[in-house]
Amino acid sequence: MTHPDFDLSRYDPNDPDPWLALYLDQGMPIAPEAKVALLKGNRSWSRRWLFPIARPGVFVFFILVKILRGISPHRPNLNTGLHKLIHWGLKTFCTPEANTLILRHFHVGTELLAFIKANAGPVEVDTVPLRPRTLRDLEDNVFLQHDLNVFNFIIQLNASLRAQGRDLVPVERPDFSMISDEPFALGELPRGRLNFADAQTAIEVYTPLYALMLPRADFVRAAQSLQLDETVAIYIGKILGTDYHMSFVKNGHPLVPLSTLQAGHRLMMHGLDCEALHGWLRLLKHRQAAGLPLDPRNPVAATA
Repeated sequence: MTHPDFDLSRYDPNDPDPWLALYLDQGMPIAPEAKVALLKGNRSWSRRWLFPIARPGVFVFFILVKILRGISPHRPNLNTGLHKLIHWGLKTFCTPEANTLILRHFHVGTELLAFIKANAGPVEVDTVPLRPRTLRDLEDNVFLQHDLNVFNFIIQLNASLRAQGRDLVPVERPDFSMISDEPFALGELPRGRLNFADAQTAIEVYTPLYALMLPRADFVRAAQSLQLDETVAIYIGKILGTDYHMSFVKNGHPLVPLSTLQAGHRLMMHGLDCEALHGWLRLLKHRQAAGLPLDPRNPVAATA
């Protein structure tokens, strides 16, 4: 059954809908609710018109913010105000689909780190689970804590492994219990006349505000965390004993940091990478429950 916004009955071979093709494609293991939200945003008038029109002005503003931060790297520090501003902006201007993707991201990130920790053996890792159900929940320092979680997790995980003189290794029967099977339980999202902005447009606009309202170190750390998708995927690969999922992880090479001016686009890619990794683990969870091999390229070695 197809989604009503991507109706196969309206398919015309002489004028195929590119979004229908991506909706039907099964190459990227993304949860259906996330894929629909992303595709509806991609084909919206906001993404097609507002995004390219706003981008040059946002770029100029970003340059001015970088100059300001070069002069004053520690002030202003308006973290509380930033999270309140993000909440207000998402509530007032963003579509339900955009807000769904943003809220989902924190649940997805929490479960990816929990999967690694659960399958890493005895390690001492202490991060803060993030499970925002409503947009107001984001005011509780969620964005900054998300970045802190990623770096603290990598530092603490590897410190524990180094102290024990070992590394992550393939697990005979990985624990997938923390990977959700059902859509995340999110609260009702606003659907007012002003809720028109797609996720990518909102992220592009809010990124320089993030740089303006946080100390320079906090913003640079947040931007650098976007290149850690590859690092997290490698950890998962070591646990699974397969690198199949590396083909759909595109944010990487953290030892060669990219410009913070590219943070908006990489944040969208970060969201896509995390959704794909989470969707892949959910697929493997189902394969394990069915007694199928975790690596689809190896039809012999079933994991029962």
